[in-house]
Amino acid sequence: MVAGTFAGMGRIVFDTAATLNGWIADEHDSLAWLFAVPGGEVPDPELLPTEATVMVEGRTTYEWVLRETGILAHPERWQEFHGTRPAFVFTHRELPVPEGADIRFVSGPVSGALPAIREAAGDGDIWVVGGGDLAAQFFDADALDELAVSIAPVALAGGAPLFPRRVESDRLHLESATAIGQFARLRYRVLPPGDAS
Repeated sequence: MVAGTFAGMGRIVFDTAATLNGWIADEHDSLAWLFAVPGGEVPDPELLPTEATVMVEGRTTYEWVLRETGILAHPERWQEFHGTRPAFVFTHRELPVPEGADIRFVSGPVSGALPAIREAAGDGDIWVVGGGDLAAQFFDADALDELAVSIAPVALAGGAPLFPRRVESDRLHLESATAIGQFARLRYRVLPPGDAS
């Protein structure tokens, strides 16, 4: 059974932007392509998971945020995106922490870190920010409830893939498809193996 289907638990949602051809970052782990899209730098609130009380990200995503936003020198910027939510970062390295940010470093398999993440989230949703491989690890652990992708009118020659796993159509159920500014917003419910509902 998928993790978020138990009573009293929020959903685990991988919510991200991607190019038309399925990349979430370019070959240099940059999101400059996204910020060049009208509405990409300051996303429409409809493009964000508003019920999330916890954020989860991988080391590459976290280091990109630190590098590109100057958060270490300007720690107030952390709250502009993360708010006061705790952020769990999967890494095997020691990484800097912006002053005042609630960062919790974890390593090892998703299944081992999930109880602490769930406890921090309470009844709220868990937002897997990125990257795609980390989200796929949640999928592998049957701990992903929703995949939400905002498709941008951009194509890249390569980079970091949206979801580096083979997933058949019996595992994803389209919940909605809407146009929000320049983005095509797709939301899929992740079905447990063997569930045709």
